[in-house]
Amino acid sequence: MRPSECVACATFPCTDVRHECYVIPDIVVEPDTISTILISEAAPADPGDYYYAAGDSLFQQTTIQAFNDAGANVSSTSEILNLGVYLTTAVKCGKTGYGIQTSTIKECSLLLEKELALFPNASVLLLMGDVAIRAINYIAGRAGVGRVIPAGSTYKLRGPEYFFRGQRVFPSYLQAGPSFYIEKSKRKMIAEDITAALSLVK
Repeated sequence: MRPSECVACATFPCTDVRHECYVIPDIVVEPDTISTILISEAAPADPGDYYYAAGDSLFQQTTIQAFNDAGANVSSTSEILNLGVYLTTAVKCGKTGYGIQTSTIKECSLLLEKELALFPNASVLLLMGDVAIRAINYIAGRAGVGRVIPAGSTYKLRGPEYFFRGQRVFPSYLQAGPSFYIEKSKRKMIAEDITAALSLVK
């Protein structure tokens, strides 16, 4: 299965993102092998920096480093996929500024919801950053179950256990992009969250 052939945006209604950067993973993946889904913020401004782009892309570099920090010992996103971890973004187009409008996150959560449904055996969601957290909360709201992750700073939210549709949900920090290398304290917490997530599916 290729997720990009199963999920697509038809109308591109959002006005605060770069539609030319639109991407949904165009990889062959066996849905039943996926146990963990890592959701980061948005597609990169340069499509060549995406998770599954050819070469040594930025998203690949920082995500591989995050998994190595967690003790996973991987050298490529293919090896991360082999661990049963699928990588995607909450917003499928690139940002035009620092933030993303609420309406855009809500709109794109419709695509994310369809994407998550492709993986029936996934038991863990890693939400990397506030945009991913908000997207999952929108999906949960449409399902009538309210917020999965309460409001508050991620630092304070990391302790309790959260669940959605039987899946364990980890709120964490953004691991995709240059800020990962700058904020060392967050890098440590990202590693802790990935370690905890992987320990549940071994």
